[in-house]
Amino acid sequence: MLSILASCSHNEKKYKIGVSQCSEDIWRNKQNSELMIGAYFHDNVDLCFVAAYDSDERQIQQIDSLIDQGIDLLIVAPNQVSTISSAIDRAYDKGIPVIVFERKTSSKKYTAYMGADNYEMGRLMGEYIASRLNGRGKIMEVMGLKGSSPAIERHDGFVSAIAQHPGIEVVSTLQGDWTEPTAYSIVKQWLDANDGADVDLVFGMNDRSAMGARKAFSEKGKALPLFCGIDGLPGEDGGIRLVRDSLLEASYIYPTHGDQLLQLAVDILEGKPYKKETKLMSALVTHDNARVLMLESDEVIRQSQNIERLHEKASGYMRELSDQRTISWLAMVVIALLLTSLLAIYMYFLQRARLHDERRQMEREQLDFYTQVSHELRTPLTLIEGPLEQLAATPEIQNASDETNGIFAIVRRNTRHLTKLISKLLDAQVGATSATDGDEIDALTVNRPVDTVPSIDDLDENASTVLIVDDNADIRAYLTSILKGKYKVLEACDGQHGEIVAQEQVPDIIVSDVMMPNTNGLEFCQRVKTNIITCHIPVILLTARALNKHQIEGYESGADAYITKPFSSDLLLARIANLLQSRHQLKDLWSTKPAAEVAKEPSSAATDYVADPFIERFKTIVESQMGNSELSVEDLSREMGLSRVQMYRKVKAITGSTPVDLLRKARLQAAHQLLTSTDMTVSEIAYKVGFASPSYFTKCYKDEYGKVPGESRKK
Repeated sequence: MLSILASCSHNEKKYKIGVSQCSEDIWRNKQNSELMIGAYFHDNVDLCFVAAYDSDERQIQQIDSLIDQGIDLLIVAPNQVSTISSAIDRAYDKGIPVIVFERKTSSKKYTAYMGADNYEMGRLMGEYIASRLNGRGKIMEVMGLKGSSPAIERHDGFVSAIAQHPGIEVVSTLQGDWTEPTAYSIVKQWLDANDGADVDLVFGMNDRSAMGARKAFSEKGKALPLFCGIDGLPGEDGGIRLVRDSLLEASYIYPTHGDQLLQLAVDILEGKPYKKETKLMSALVTHDNARVLMLESDEVIRQSQNIERLHEKASGYMRELSDQRTISWLAMVVIALLLTSLLAIYMYFLQRARLHDERRQMEREQLDFYTQVSHELRTPLTLIEGPLEQLAATPEIQNASDETNGIFAIVRRNTRHLTKLISKLLDAQVGATSATDGDEIDALTVNRPVDTVPSIDDLDENASTVLIVDDNADIRAYLTSILKGKYKVLEACDGQHGEIVAQEQVPDIIVSDVMMPNTNGLEFCQRVKTNIITCHIPVILLTARALNKHQIEGYESGADAYITKPFSSDLLLARIANLLQSRHQLKDLWSTKPAAEVAKEPSSAATDYVADPFIERFKTIVESQMGNSELSVEDLSREMGLSRVQMYRKVKAITGSTPVDLLRKARLQAAHQLLTSTDMTVSEIAYKVGFASPSYFTKCYKDEYGKVPGESRKK
């Protein structure tokens, strides 16, 4: 009923839109903010943002991850023209609409494109620079990321404009990557190598590059040239303010229009008409218009903040309304359930009265049967009980060890119990069954299940745990006496109780009887082996059913071993030790030891873990998403189909480590291999293996290996 109510209150189709940004900077933060504001007007849209930080490989992985998450539409700003085309193609081929924005791609498989005309932007900026220099002077050009479409097109437009002015010379074209630190570094190197060279104007392909160049020139202590950039963003560190404050001579507004981009996405998803190619308008920012543009942008920002506050209030009101509606429906459901329960209780008592009469009749018939059978049991019972009493009086028994006396006491106790039962049956009169008689018979014939707590001796805390499942308390006591010196022991009185204990305690091995009430050993074994939490636990079936077909049934139910009664305690101990040893080979999935040490060991995780499908799948998932710094235990649990607690217990039981420890070890091992086999920087390796920051990676690496990452490089 709750599912129906939920579906009635959410009839509108929900869309999930993935946004793959090639990097993270002030321009993209502004666009992401506009996308989120646009989503306020579309309650059926959820946005998922990822940033590749100028890494082609990371962006490809993130796009594939978004596809696996089931997004309905992909918005992507390609890092470079051709490097991520394969990932875009995969999304498009799976029927996912693709909007390419801001940067172009060599792939033809996209639904729509939105962005400014970068060629025209470069050309107009070139004409402005030529005009500002009066047709004469020396220019330095600082380009954007190599291979990205804005860098290529802005350069081509700029060169075409400058070519019309022979008096202007481009003294150097430096390759940057859109960031201020890189621009500062390459300009400083050029100045050091060309000491005394004159530059009249520096054209940075974005404002950050222009400011990086300005910093390098400032440190030289020479007269500063003019600086021009592109982006023209509002805000404290935006290009408009930099032009207003004369830090830049000019900039060019590179529009973000996240709200327009989101509307295009919604139109595509809802089947509305849309343009295949959308060119965004842009404008030159100079000292003449910077102040006016700054006032306008500040007002836009203020209005955007107001919209966000209004949206938060509206969301709160909608939540309250939804809660009230839910409470009303739940009240109706509770009333209906109460009426249904009253009717069910009335029908239950009618049925119970009928069953009570039938049960009394069956008890009388059963008692008649037991009375006849018990006559045939008195003679063999007498022959058993008599010799036992005689043996009890002999010196051999009286002077025997405590263990022998314990076993002998079990035999005598069960013999006396059986004798009392037969006597009770013989004394019963046919048709004289009463509630009291029934209770007494039950007390004699049924070994009632009782909750047991772990029987843990003074053992090492890492000692393995054995769960004994048997409906006979004496059998459990006997097995405990065999195992208690070596293992921690848990007990359960039948398969049903054993299943509960197994899921809660996750023992290392299970020894179970086959013939039990409620849930027999074969059913119990099948449930253990088909439950994701307990499927890794070895099960030994211990029973008197010795025929081949019985053993086949045991192995078909998933048992790891089948031991028939009577059995040797040494055999049982050896079989338990052997099965536990097999499981212990799974303890080291990702060794962070050096490869040379691992190679010397007789067995490694690389050959052992594949024996367990759960661990193999867990390792595959971790390695496939290792580069995702936001990967969490909740994500892994979802992939494995478990809750977070179940995931923790399962992995801890098999490997001895937590999922978080294993994930960190996997990343450190991958980083160690990259450090010793590649020329990648420490920062690149840290991000590649999924660490959120190089400093945290260095700390974890030193904790694990006792040295910083740089010391692991090949000499």
